[in-house]
Amino acid sequence: MANANGALERLVRQVQAQARVPALSVALRRADRPVWMFQVGASGNPDAPLDAATPFRIGSITKTFTAVLVLQCRDAGLLDLDDPISTHVKVPAHGAMTIRRLLSHTGGLQREPFGDIWDTLAPPDLPGLLDDLAGAEAVHPPSRRFHYSNLGFALLGHVAEQRLGGRWWELVAERVCGPLGLSATTYDAPAHAAVGYLVDEYSDHARPEPNVDVRAAAPAAQLWSTAADMAAWSAFLADPKSADPQGRVLAAATLDEARWPLTPRHETVWGSGIGLGLMLWPQPGRAMHVGHNGAMPGFLAATSGRHGGAGNPGGMSCAVLASSGTASEILNLPHELMAESLAQDPADITAWTPGEPAPEQLRSVLGRWWGEGYEHVFRWRDGALTAAGADDPADLAPSVFAQVPGQPELLRTVSGREVGELLRLTRDEHGEVVRMHWATYRFTRRQESFDGVWASHP
Repeated sequence: MANANGALERLVRQVQAQARVPALSVALRRADRPVWMFQVGASGNPDAPLDAATPFRIGSITKTFTAVLVLQCRDAGLLDLDDPISTHVKVPAHGAMTIRRLLSHTGGLQREPFGDIWDTLAPPDLPGLLDDLAGAEAVHPPSRRFHYSNLGFALLGHVAEQRLGGRWWELVAERVCGPLGLSATTYDAPAHAAVGYLVDEYSDHARPEPNVDVRAAAPAAQLWSTAADMAAWSAFLADPKSADPQGRVLAAATLDEARWPLTPRHETVWGSGIGLGLMLWPQPGRAMHVGHNGAMPGFLAATSGRHGGAGNPGGMSCAVLASSGTASEILNLPHELMAESLAQDPADITAWTPGEPAPEQLRSVLGRWWGEGYEHVFRWRDGALTAAGADDPADLAPSVFAQVPGQPELLRTVSGREVGELLRLTRDEHGEVVRMHWATYRFTRRQESFDGVWASHP
């Protein structure tokens, strides 16, 4: 463990030195080990030296909180993700853009609120933001492509306010931060916050950047937090059972939906994608990192949690917060630190123990079947019927089935290949399963052509 932490510390120190970051704060979580936290540099705050409790601005990681509020509204029946925003907010233009498209940055709306707010540093209040929407452009047709929009998330925050009946930050604090124990996450900069800097490219000077209250765009980029809080947050997004087993904030199934990739972020390099307000980074071994990056004047932030993949100890996440607005090298650091942690300190291997036999009505299903010309193996594993292609890679999770209530010969695919589709069983006069139909395709004990002739016959 000590060697593993030493390797992590060296990675952090290397990035801080090479990227010239005044202050860097990191937290790494995994369910099987204590939380690892590390800081290097100086906060720039004369009254508060850098430590694990130092808050940094997290910028667009804020969007993930807004997305969760919107999904809470959907789960409560207060809206549909395919509703136009004009259903919930009175807008002078762009009312046909749907909530789903805004969440996935595929609505086509321009990036920022109308006007030169990054020149004036005077973002609009809510009435001004809505009035100025008539001057904003739709720079792409809906669903044409990924185009990042802070303006879109500002509107989503107002949708949540309308549906839940409260102010955006108060809703986040009450409905998200409170239940998850994110007590260090705040709207404004606390007195002990780090100072954000623009580091001069041509000297070692670091100039403090102004702290800008983005007002009506707060749901896109306003929040401050610590690395520990952000690691806990991304653990929730990637593996909710580790952080919210009772589903107080969101049902696990809703987070499954939010994590599904809806669009790649780039046309030619599919290294990352977007779900419902979440950034997604595919990893080797069929794992995915889930979270978001953030940027505001003087600050960069990155947090992600590990979803799936062999050797995942569960509840694994990493957050990196930096007091430089240009140190983009930090954005890959959470992914590197999680990979290094697993390489240096692999998850413990749980011993296999015998379990109960398959239910009697499913025992004749077990074994090898053929469908569409391919061989499949049906097994009883961990209390459920599963199916996998005989030649599937070892790291590809099998399909898992659940019994359809009240229909003994029907099962529903609940995960894996053909998720959502039915498996129908056909029995002989002795009650043995002799034929199955999965997603309407016929499965038999011997390989057959589509017209029902054994493949070995002429």
